[in-house]
Amino acid sequence: MQPDLVVVIVTYNSAHVVGELFDSLPGALDGLAADVIVVDNGSVDGTAEFVAAREGCRVVRSANVGYAAGINRGVREAMSADAILVLNPDVRLQPNSIPPLLEALNEPNVGIVAPQVRSLQGELESSLRREPTLPRALGLTRTRLAIFSEYVSRRSEYSRACTVDWALGAVLAMSRKCYDELGGWDETFFLYSEETDLALRARDLGWLTRYEPRAVAVHIGGQSGRSPATHAMQIVNRVRLYRRRHGAVASWCYYWLAVARELTWLVRGRSASPSGMAALLSPSRRPPELGCCGRRMPS
Repeated sequence: MQPDLVVVIVTYNSAHVVGELFDSLPGALDGLAADVIVVDNGSVDGTAEFVAAREGCRVVRSANVGYAAGINRGVREAMSADAILVLNPDVRLQPNSIPPLLEALNEPNVGIVAPQVRSLQGELESSLRREPTLPRALGLTRTRLAIFSEYVSRRSEYSRACTVDWALGAVLAMSRKCYDELGGWDETFFLYSEETDLALRARDLGWLTRYEPRAVAVHIGGQSGRSPATHAMQIVNRVRLYRRRHGAVASWCYYWLAVARELTWLVRGRSASPSGMAALLSPSRRPPELGCCGRRMPS
């Protein structure tokens, strides 16, 4: 029998958190039928074994192919359904939170839906984002002015459903039709910026990304580990995303603004900034998983 949705969870050394996600799923589904697929990206902490021992899900063992590739693998392995729910392993879904996501997906031209996200302490997270632009690359997020900040930070904007440019990828519902038209998630990003790319490409094809506050998720964050390499991926992927959507002149401006921004963090003593600077200025110092080590401008 066809399920109401497919749930895809990509894990990487997530044994210490994914159990609580599983525990939250039945209440969040509120009676919906789901095919739950866990793609384990080469964990060495027993995550795959832990998941295999759980009922109500299937585990797919994989090499560490990246977050987007893990999602695509999960969709390929899953049963057919009209909706796909992508979850980070370090989220916990509130009861009855999944039906509102699917209801929003049924609205005209809606291809992606994001829930309200809260911290472990219950504080509202600024999970909604604006499209990257040159003014927003200046590092003036603290102004909270829309022209300078990718973050949607006004609490009033999280109280009602609305259309957004993109949203945090920890919990995203997606229609299968939108997924198929996009050809899935772009695996070249490996990690970071893939959800930005997804939402913007969807918008290019006429699909909307909606925010649905009736659905609530708790996100712990950073549970797969942060390192100089992952920071370098984050910085380089921001530039390459912008380059893929803009001309050469604007992209070089964005690149040098990214360098300047990382330099300010370096001066302030941010420990990961040397790796970010090195990856921007020296293509050979970029993580090989990104496949953009040949030229100064990553693409």
